[in-house]
Amino acid sequence: MAGLAMSRRERLRAEATGQILEIALRQLTTEGPGAISLRGIAREMGMTPRAIYSYFATRDDLVTALIGQMSSALADALEAARDAAPADPEQRLLAWGQALRTWALANPQGFHLVYGDPIPGYQPPAGSGPLAEAALRICGGLNRLVAEASADLRRPATGDEEQQVADWSGFPPAYRERVRAEVPDLTPAVAARALRVWGRLHGLVTLEIHGHLGPVYTDPAALYRAETLDLVRDLGPTAGPAPVAPPAVDADA
Repeated sequence: MAGLAMSRRERLRAEATGQILEIALRQLTTEGPGAISLRGIAREMGMTPRAIYSYFATRDDLVTALIGQMSSALADALEAARDAAPADPEQRLLAWGQALRTWALANPQGFHLVYGDPIPGYQPPAGSGPLAEAALRICGGLNRLVAEASADLRRPATGDEEQQVADWSGFPPAYRERVRAEVPDLTPAVAARALRVWGRLHGLVTLEIHGHLGPVYTDPAALYRAETLDLVRDLGPTAGPAPVAPPAVDADA
């Protein structure tokens, strides 16, 4: 265990890195994506610009680290909820969906950072890395859950669905390779089904985060819960009782 302990220098660097990311997220929250500034963070921390560039060489590096941190936190929350649910594909998918909304309400700027408009001037890194790994955990996790639920519910693809996604030609090669590496037996029909599930969940969460649901519906938690139940039912007929969604989280709680 002693060999795993951080040195004082490593600990101080980790603490400073965390503080830099915290200030960057606050800049994003209070002033918008374009306000993230290494020099501004250096001033607030009492650092010289040269010192802060030893932590993040460029603004893009800082933004990448921040997006990676938020993506990993979301992936952790989704996986924890899934694993805590009963060992039933429907309940695991429902728990995953509820955790998405819960995390987004608790971290609206983080959600917007990961899934909102691109940050002006930001160029994401190519290839793999913590950010790509977190995105794959989220995407692959949903693909696996939808595949499990579809198999459990014995839902064959419809004729129209089979015609539209009879092969992988409609999916970009890089995406196809990533999701099939995560879920080797994934079929094109199930991959497309998972994208539709994501669209329905993400759409309602985004409307709520941006304040568009409140003026038209007073209980967004109930609306979201009904939608998650509906999308599970849409995966196919079940022989047992209808699934029960996890308790909803009120945005004002």
